[in-house]
Amino acid sequence: MNPNPPPGRDDVVPATVASPHVGGERKVTIGDVAARAGVSKSAVSFVFNGRSGVGAEARERILQAAHDLEWRPDARARALSRSRAQALGLVIRRDPSLIGTDPFFPQFVAGVESYMSTVGYALVLQVVDGDDAEQEAYARLAGEARVDGVFLTDLRVDDDRPAQLGALGLPYVLLGTDHRDDSAGIGLDDAAGIRRAVRHLHALGHQRIAHVSGADRYVHSRVRRAAWEGEMAALGLDPGALVEADFTGAAGARATHELLDQPEPPTAIIFSNDIMAIAGMSAAADRGVRVPQDLSVIGFDDIPLAPYVFPALTTVRQDVFEWAKACAHALVALVEGGEHPPVTLPSVDFIVRASTAPARNPAEPRQGASA
Repeated sequence: MNPNPPPGRDDVVPATVASPHVGGERKVTIGDVAARAGVSKSAVSFVFNGRSGVGAEARERILQAAHDLEWRPDARARALSRSRAQALGLVIRRDPSLIGTDPFFPQFVAGVESYMSTVGYALVLQVVDGDDAEQEAYARLAGEARVDGVFLTDLRVDDDRPAQLGALGLPYVLLGTDHRDDSAGIGLDDAAGIRRAVRHLHALGHQRIAHVSGADRYVHSRVRRAAWEGEMAALGLDPGALVEADFTGAAGARATHELLDQPEPPTAIIFSNDIMAIAGMSAAADRGVRVPQDLSVIGFDDIPLAPYVFPALTTVRQDVFEWAKACAHALVALVEGGEHPPVTLPSVDFIVRASTAPARNPAEPRQGASA
């Protein structure tokens, strides 16, 4: 690509933030960055606005030059010149008292910020605990022009939020795949991870493989459930027991007790996230059921704690940080130029650790079984 795009609207204005003086006489400007990188001012503008048209090598020179000169665009002047807020929104519908127990969102926010900080955007975060509060949050963000676009998380079955945002004129990027439109959204292949989990357990000799799902109102809960059911059928296994939960540790523990109370309890459980899986292992231990000797356990997410619990958790790894960066890049591009760029995400990985083992011999008494 041409590192010197044709002249046009220069969206990055000369920096007026505190920055070192060149030669002790004046502040660094976009022209100084362009000169150091050997490109035009428009090329610098394109890079810091997240727009295409600058080759990878020229982009690296521009970013390095800006770093060396400790220069960044003036967000306030930039927003005024473009009639934009220079901010993107993330509305999380969760009980505020439980938000700290979900490792997904801290990782997601870190990934979003890692990209947005390079293009002069800020993140406006709101936590709400109901439908009405969520709708009001989106209406307020749009009505007060506080953000230029939003990240839409936790897609629900028959979700009306895309229509609401469309009516508000608020651009958005959907995290995950809309089952009504496979081309919509940016998501990882959850189903592939669950299928690999089922195959792993089947190879270890397990036949009674249960699943603890997330809330059924979420599309990704249904995707993971369908993958579990489909792979069980493909392997000729009878459908295992299913318990619906809500992604919290307390729900994971309750679901585990419910499954282990069955006349023929499962020899393996696939949980829809790591928090529930870790809580499930604790619940099993409280009953004297050994993991993995009596019960194999698999999680989903590969949170930072997963390798350090005992036994270390076998799980499906999704790179939330890179996923978030891709979503941020796409949303900035959507806001800036009205185009949704192609997105390539890393594949999910299946991480085998110590919480899975060959199925117990049926003739051997199970630990923790009722007398």
